[in-house]
Amino acid sequence: MDSIGEMDISSNSQNGGTLMNVSHNSGTSSSSTSSRYENQKRRDWNTFGQYLKNHRPPLALSRCSGAHVLEFLRYLDQFGKTKVHTPICPFYGHPNPPAPCPCPLRQAWGSLDALIGRLRAAFEENGGKPEANPFGARAVRLYLREVRDLQSKARGISYEKKKRKRPPPQQIPSLQLQVPPPPPGAS
Repeated sequence: MDSIGEMDISSNSQNGGTLMNVSHNSGTSSSSTSSRYENQKRRDWNTFGQYLKNHRPPLALSRCSGAHVLEFLRYLDQFGKTKVHTPICPFYGHPNPPAPCPCPLRQAWGSLDALIGRLRAAFEENGGKPEANPFGARAVRLYLREVRDLQSKARGISYEKKKRKRPPPQQIPSLQLQVPPPPPGAS
């Protein structure tokens, strides 16, 4: 097993199943109460490990590339709950269609973006080198941008970053300090 949380895949002859152990090399001990983010990151990491184990042929994490991450994201689409209208759909570009349509359900762009962020962090926390992180590959970034743009058009929702509204600068009333005249007899 190597230092980046290598998947150890072994057969279990008793029930014909396959077991997977993932080594975690985190430098700090985990506290008894993990944050919601940390729990989700762990579940996502385990899900990706399971995907690699079930990949045909099984794939070691150290051999995983951006292309494999894209395969994983496309695989997840089948479990999506976001209606993404096709260009031929009469509701294409409508955020709230008035009737049902046969368009596919997909993973929402925001969900995929957050998932990749968590997996990117988990990869490095499990000993992976940032420059070898398949979740940060250019192909993955381009895919996420393409999904965002496609869903934005199909659903009629803008995903542009919202500019923070800054309050107008308040003008501080200038204080007119009146200097008292010197006391009589002081010169």
